[in-house]
Amino acid sequence: MGKVFKVILKIAAFLAAVVGVLFAVYFWNLDQKLLGWAYVQVNKIFDRKQTDIKF
Repeated sequence: MGKVFKVILKIAAFLAAVVGVLFAVYFWNLDQKLLGWAYVQVNKIFDRKQTDIKF
């Protein structure tokens, strides 16, 4: 019974850590901040390229 309890405790601790990290991302809106930064970086890369638009 001791091994089963240790495994359940490890699973519960892991799930608690995952929930804590996800809550921090949600609370501080980190996903949108990261995507905003990535959007600016991608636009810097593509704005440097010369475009030849012919109609």
